[in-house]
Amino acid sequence: MACEKQVQKYDDTQVFRYNEKDNITSLDPAFAKNEPNVWACNQLFNGLVVFDDSLNVLPCIAKSWKIENQNKTYQFTLRDDVFFHKNAVFGKDSTRQVTAHDFEYSFRRLMDPKVASSGRWVMQSVKEFKAVNDSVFSIELHQPFPPFLGLLSMQYCSVVPKEAVDFYGADFRSHPIGTGPFSFKMWVENTKLVFRRNPLYFEKDTKGNQLPYLEAVAITFFADKQTEFMHFIQGKSDVLNDLHTSYKDELLSSNGALLPKYHQKIQLDKSPYLITEYIAFYLEGATVENHPDIRKAVQLGFDRAKMLRYLRNNIGQPATGFIPKGLPAYYGDTIDNYQPEKAKQHVENYKKETGDLHPKITISTNSSYTDLFEFVQRELQGIGLQVVLEVLPSPVLRQKKANGKLPSFRVGWIADYPDAENFLSLFYSKNMAPQGPNYAHYSNKDYDKLYEKAMATTNPEKRVEIYKKMDRIILEDVPVVPLFYDEIIRFKHQNVKGLTTNPTNLLNLKKVYKTPKK
Repeated sequence: MACEKQVQKYDDTQVFRYNEKDNITSLDPAFAKNEPNVWACNQLFNGLVVFDDSLNVLPCIAKSWKIENQNKTYQFTLRDDVFFHKNAVFGKDSTRQVTAHDFEYSFRRLMDPKVASSGRWVMQSVKEFKAVNDSVFSIELHQPFPPFLGLLSMQYCSVVPKEAVDFYGADFRSHPIGTGPFSFKMWVENTKLVFRRNPLYFEKDTKGNQLPYLEAVAITFFADKQTEFMHFIQGKSDVLNDLHTSYKDELLSSNGALLPKYHQKIQLDKSPYLITEYIAFYLEGATVENHPDIRKAVQLGFDRAKMLRYLRNNIGQPATGFIPKGLPAYYGDTIDNYQPEKAKQHVENYKKETGDLHPKITISTNSSYTDLFEFVQRELQGIGLQVVLEVLPSPVLRQKKANGKLPSFRVGWIADYPDAENFLSLFYSKNMAPQGPNYAHYSNKDYDKLYEKAMATTNPEKRVEIYKKMDRIILEDVPVVPLFYDEIIRFKHQNVKGLTTNPTNLLNLKKVYKTPKK
């Protein structure tokens, strides 16, 4: 195959290989709606700003910016050394410089109903935007929205060239042209994807060396998890980005440490992941699940630490609030949310109030979480609460939870952008499903006022304090029961250097290099 030849002509240390078991559906950043697409697009495209591994907003194509007009107007000054990947759409083996007009085009395309981008929502707080000139791009918001800079770091907001989109049309998904550290070379869908080093890339390391270091990136698409695992163990891929139950005990001890037999070959990276797994209750209708005492009994009735220890090899953090570990507004480890005697009392209170002596609830989930919810089921039986598990296909679960058809159900919320607002917006009354992510149909006037106050607060420290108050209200009202915060688990071979982790689990390859294997 031609793509194999493209990769094979390089030394093994010059090619980074990884497997994408969930497939990639598009290389167009307007459709970077899931992790596989985001990871690929992050190698090919850039935006105005970018996050570092500590979640600080840094310049990217915008070298600087200023915020004016009561924090509603953002004016970005662009670098003058950023060029699109060479392509025939610019003339034979040619390119051109990126200007503010390219961002104006890219943002209008993102909002175009005909494009039907999954990222249109990113622009919902934007009133207007324009290229002031070639090097200055201005955005005006309807009202202040402090997390806005973070939103602009998403792959949806990448710059794309109009010439290429006009030429390729819908096929731009498989003929991407961006400004990123790697450029597109070849894609045999469901088989292999190859990127090549971009010799025009504008970023340099701290010593002045041009990035990226690698010559190529090769992505395979083995859906079978055992095949993916064996390819990694055999050294045919450089990283393993998942921990599946079928092989977790082969790699990790019960407390989550890498087994000694792999210490010389493999390195384990772990870090907080901005995901909260939780049980949501639909708060409309007179159901057992909707009773405050039953919700509080569920909240206090099972041991999260024990669940993670026995079922996930201690991967993850027991949830103490809704905002996950890794964000400044994280509540900390001071809350005791396992109090079985208190949980039993809530069940007794329910029985006395309602006359229902055998309370029973139904929790809906998908097959990937059956073992966790069987644990919860057994624990809640111990406090006098029967639980029926309803295992649904993921698409059915998504549809029913959005339309209020389930009394209680499992949800996992991953950060779209690293600000606690992204989690707390799930409980703002104006965001009720199916139009928004408030699946519980939770409404609290005090909470809404705090949310609106936070959005009008530009001081980060003061906003964090408001976020913590909001998280406390959620803990007290119990529209949801947080289960655990996930962790990023990444196994890599010892010769892979410069590959870091971050709480959004974004794959950054521009500073990665490989040494010869010992």
